[in-house]
Amino acid sequence: MSKGQPKVLVVGGGIAGDALAVMLGRAGWEVTVAEIAPGLRTGGQTVDLRGDSRDVLVRLGLLEQALDRLVPQRGAAWIDRTGRRLATMPVEAFDGNGYVSKEELLRADLARVLHDAAAGARVTHRFGETAEELTDTPTGVRVRFRTAPPEEFDLVVGADGAHSRVRRLRFGPEESYRRPLGLAHAWFTLTETADTPALDGWFLTHNAPGRRTAEARPGHPGTQEVGLTFAATGLPARQDRAAQFTLLDEVFADMGWRTREFLAAARTAPDFALDTYDQIQVPKWHAGRVVLLGDSAWCASPLSGLGTALALRGAAQLADALESAAVRDHPDRLPGALTAFEESMRPRVRAAQKLFPGRVRQAAPRTERGIRVNAWLIRRLQSGPVQKAATRMAARHGQDPSRPDRRTSHAA
Repeated sequence: MSKGQPKVLVVGGGIAGDALAVMLGRAGWEVTVAEIAPGLRTGGQTVDLRGDSRDVLVRLGLLEQALDRLVPQRGAAWIDRTGRRLATMPVEAFDGNGYVSKEELLRADLARVLHDAAAGARVTHRFGETAEELTDTPTGVRVRFRTAPPEEFDLVVGADGAHSRVRRLRFGPEESYRRPLGLAHAWFTLTETADTPALDGWFLTHNAPGRRTAEARPGHPGTQEVGLTFAATGLPARQDRAAQFTLLDEVFADMGWRTREFLAAARTAPDFALDTYDQIQVPKWHAGRVVLLGDSAWCASPLSGLGTALALRGAAQLADALESAAVRDHPDRLPGALTAFEESMRPRVRAAQKLFPGRVRQAAPRTERGIRVNAWLIRRLQSGPVQKAATRMAARHGQDPSRPDRRTSHAA
């Protein structure tokens, strides 16, 4: 390990990467964040501030800044093709542990809060940059960048998402670790016009037979966040935007509700993205001086509702492991620290990756009957004696078995 300040490279400037950068920067590490995007990413759906998310933001002194950026939330509603409500779940359901939280903000806004805090911790960000090659040396890891000159680091953290380049470079191809859930999802921001139906704080979901779902939820004033979910078959390349739009037109052409409006808005949305719902399962998260963090290591999929909570908790656990082992002063303790990080975080991840029974079918039912049953279950879970059992289950969802008294986040 280098003399003086130890150097760490974090590849990926998202929630996990910048949260870790803040903690290590404040602890005296020389931190560089390489983010392949040309700037801070925009878009993304809402994330909530329950459980682990709140705990870590309190620790960082950033909770109030996050709370200042909340978007209005009244609850979730499932509707038919005419907009008629089939079932609702207000934010108060299940003692506040239901589908939607009253404290939610856009992922991009939380990322901005963390990025600004990282800058205050003297973290260096390199946008439009990523690692192209990792080579072990006797004292560290030599990184060949896309554009910057090669540089050696004491520790490299891959926090670059489910399609992680660091994971591919050090651990092998994505196919070895990706576990598809059978669905694809497009998401983007819709700019409201005078004719846009108001959401009034409600997250609206319309299901149609054939595993098709259209969603709209509150965003910044004058915007709505839109999602389109469908069966992940015949998908074009991730870079072929025109083919993606054509596929969406074919899948959702006859769906009803506001779907035609959404399809038109997708073509002009600056933050349009489309990807599959997958889980990432890596048997070991570290090799030498390279460690994976966040979705790179353990993506539980957006269907878990725990992505942000896992990202923040993972960053805190990794920072704690490095600090507890005094790695800055005792570089030989790095392997033990990374092992301790895995041992502390694995139970949390395993619990989060156990989706609610039927979660995939609930997100995108196959048949009209399945849609009706789904709405009936949502209503039934909120009534009578069933409500008490459902409340207990919601409070335990994704919870670390070693911390049974803790509540967790449910919206990613």
